[in-house]
Formats: sequence, C-alpha cells, structure tokens
Amino acid sequence: MDNTTPKRKKRWGDRSDGRLLRSLEPFYTFIPFIMKERSDASNFFADSLDISAADAYLRQKREEGLKGIGMLHLFLAAYVRCVAQYPGINRFVAGQRVYARNDIAISMAVKRSFSLGKGETTIKVILEPTDKIEDIFRKMNVEVSKIKDSPEANGVDKVVGIFKKFPRPIFRFAVKLLYWMDYHGLIPKALLHISPFHASFFITDLGSLGIPPIYHHLYNFGTVPVFLAFGAKHKQIYTKPDGTTEIRRYIDYKIVTDERICDGHYYATAFKHIKHYLRNPHLLDEPVTPVEDVD
Repeated sequence: MDNTTPKRKKRWGDRSDGRLLRSLEPFYTFIPFIMKERSDASNFFADSLDISAADAYLRQKREEGLKGIGMLHLFLAAYVRCVAQYPGINRFVAGQRVYARNDIAISMAVKRSFSLGKGETTIKVILEPTDKIEDIFRKMNVEVSKIKDSPEANGVDKVVGIFKKFPRPIFRFAVKLLYWMDYHGLIPKALLHISPFHASFFITDLGSLGIPPIYHHLYNFGTVPVFLAFGAKHKQIYTKPDGTTEIRRYIDYKIVTDERICDGHYYATAFKHIKHYLRNPHLLDEPVTPVEDVD
C-alpha cells in the first residue's frame, strides 16, 4: 500500500505477514483442503521475450548512471508494477487459508563466488508497490553488497548454522515445530523477516550462468506462491509482417505458480501485463496508484 492509504487494523485470523481474506468465493476456502501442499497446486507457464526495447531501455539507464542494471532489475520492476495493479498475485496460502501479503518481498539466491564448490546464500528485499526500477536497483545492490563484501554469514546462514548443530532427531523435531508454527501464524517476525521461504516470489537469473531457464519447484514450507526463472539471451529469426526476416535477441522465462491464490484468468491477465511492461519498459518510469486487494 502507498503512504496515503491508512493501515488496516489487525483482526482475528490475521497473521503478522498478511491479512486473512474473508470475501473470497467459497472455492478458495475449499481448495486448500483438497490441495494441501504447494507442490500439489503447482502450475507451469513458459514464454519468450523479444528484448530489443529492453536492451535499449537498459542502455539508457546505464548512461544515466545506473551501472550494472540489467534484465534482473527489469523483471523485478515489471513484477512489482503488476503487483501494484493486480494484488491478487501477492496472496499466499498458510494454514489452509488465503491471505493478502502485507508487503512485496523478493527472495533470490546469490552465489558468493562463481568458483565451483563455493556455496550460495539467499537475500530478501522488501519493495514498495510504487518503486521504480531505480529504487529496485539500489535496494538490490545494498543486499547483494552485504553478501559479496562480508565474509560473515547473513541471518539465514546463521539460523541454518544453528540447526545443523542439532542431532538429527532434534533437527527433525525443530523443523516439524517450524511447520506447526507457520501453519498457525506463530513464527516470530524476526525470523519471518530473514526467511527466504516467506516472500511474494522467488526469482533466479540463470542467464548469469549461461543456461536456459528451468521450472523451479515451489517450497511447501513458507508462503512463496510464485517462482520465476529466466535464462540466457539467445538469437532467433523473426519474420516481419511483410515476409522479410531479421535476427533478434530473446530471453526465455518460466514461472511456477500456486493456483490456490487466484484463478487462471487472473494469473493470465497479470502475466500479460508483466510482458507488456517488459516490451514497453519506459512505462515503468510512470507513476502508479496501487490497488488494494479485496477484504
């Protein structure tokens, strides 16, 4: 929500990271009991993007001083803009109920080094529905720099480091306890703040590895309802309306969704708008008035 929108009072059934949606059709109350896990409710979507306009837009942004801005930031900006207009894709299912998320949280895996054997960690960035690509670029850079510039473990690594010291029976019990707490909305805010499994969506840039995108699974633990992966740039022949051809550059991307949060028509409309912004990135520089999700 923007700063001019008054915050809703927390009601019975709400969580610290989302408010319970009470006006949804009965189907949304019923379906989480049929498809109990996120893996049960996964749908798969693939598309390809002509990046002619995107490349020109990003070159302009680099000339304006945003060195290092790339397709990752463009995908994020397009997704955030879509959430601002179609907040239904920012819902999540927890405890077999559907919630509207209180913020826009992005999770991403980051390699500490591209050397084989070097581990990776995750970052989590909180964005606003009114953020433009410049805001997203700077917020992402802050979090990535924390990982690249510091040899110390971040919050996620520290928590995992504590868990790995437990004997396996205690480890299993601790994980089951986390599942139970998450089901009932009892995980502490401090842990939710760093957990990459509690976010609006997870994104991975496989283009940086030089490979095509994959269909990445959704995690049953946590609340992430969407996983987006995009791959390396590639060339292919484009046929113009007059029958002539030319070589253009494309990026393929794949999305896995939790179908319990909204229907197929809503998802399709949202995805078409994301692609519209990717094809016409200059629209992302225009101001937006965020839409609030239903009650």
